[in-house]
Amino acid sequence: MADNQKKKKQILGVESNIFFVGLTSFLTDTTTKMVYSILPLFLTTLGASKTEISLIEGIAESTASVLKSLSGWWSDKIGRNKPFMIIGYGITALLSPLFAFVTTPLQVLSIRFVERVGKGIRTAPRDSLVAGSSEENNNAGLNFGFHKAMDNSGAIVGPLTAFAVLAAFPGDYRRVFLFAAIPGFLGLLSIIFFVKEAKRAKSERLGKLAFRDFPKDFYLFLFIVFLFTLGNSTDALLLIKASDVGVSDAFIPIMYLVFNAVSVAFAVPLGKLSDKIGRKRIIIGGYLTFALIYFGFGKATTPFAIVGLFAFYGLYSAATDGIQKAMVSDIIGKEKKGTGLGLYNAILGMTLLPASLIGGWFYDTFNNRVPFYFGAATALLAALLMFLFYQRGKRNGAEHS
Repeated sequence: MADNQKKKKQILGVESNIFFVGLTSFLTDTTTKMVYSILPLFLTTLGASKTEISLIEGIAESTASVLKSLSGWWSDKIGRNKPFMIIGYGITALLSPLFAFVTTPLQVLSIRFVERVGKGIRTAPRDSLVAGSSEENNNAGLNFGFHKAMDNSGAIVGPLTAFAVLAAFPGDYRRVFLFAAIPGFLGLLSIIFFVKEAKRAKSERLGKLAFRDFPKDFYLFLFIVFLFTLGNSTDALLLIKASDVGVSDAFIPIMYLVFNAVSVAFAVPLGKLSDKIGRKRIIIGGYLTFALIYFGFGKATTPFAIVGLFAFYGLYSAATDGIQKAMVSDIIGKEKKGTGLGLYNAILGMTLLPASLIGGWFYDTFNNRVPFYFGAATALLAALLMFLFYQRGKRNGAEHS
């Protein structure tokens, strides 16, 4: 009877709560990627330079990232995640269609900033809920991999929908933004009606917190993530590079679709593999893959090469994003998961500002190759440090090395 009961609580091989969190991310990412896959090209029609486009993305992600650590800490403090998720997803649902009415890059920055505030509010509590729902079966790699797959499935449907709208109405970017409102509101309904809190005992709620309360391995890992992200500038530059080498505007969203399709295909298998052989090995492979891909973007001169590179870019994504979060979950104690995941997300977001400014400046000042060579170099260095981190874990007998 217990086994039957357990089966009833599972959908697509994961616990129902994980499924509906994933469904919410799928719908919301459909909205955001409909917008994001065409936003760089839309900004060029408003007269924005490559540096300005990178600055808009960097400011939006970096400033909002502070909220990722604050919302993670607050959710740990009160022992609840869902209210933050409702507010965060609600902001995205309400603001995304407003891009249809902007006339200047500054207005785009304003909406993009507030919309990313929504992401900052929801991300760490959502990841904490996924981690909390994984503790009983010790399957964080699988659950974060499933969530990544659902998230990236939305990132397939979003660009595909944007392509369909642009194919029917060439150059009508504003119509895409209006259509983008629909899945965002459906995602908000999913989180409100179907997602439940991951139960936490009062003893597992966060008390007073000092930075020394986190293990040394956590800070070592954050430093490696910082170094890697410094060369990982906004994906907007990848889309602009695709346009530079001859990919037509209507097909730019398809590049994003190819990237996310590959990421979806490999996110769950690589997540499950990380549960078996350890997170660090998979992450090292992801960093090395990124280095090769960015070097390839620097060399690419044809649309065919760009399509292949976007496909391999999805493999890198599957090997890093969800697995890095699962690794943070391994390192951090139960009562600090939201705070730890918030700090991790904050490092990613805050580093994106200098990374994007560096990449955009290289693009405008030199050429469309230099920013990608720089990213390849920082990824190689991060892979080396991750290997040393892995060796340290082996010597200390650390779990999930």
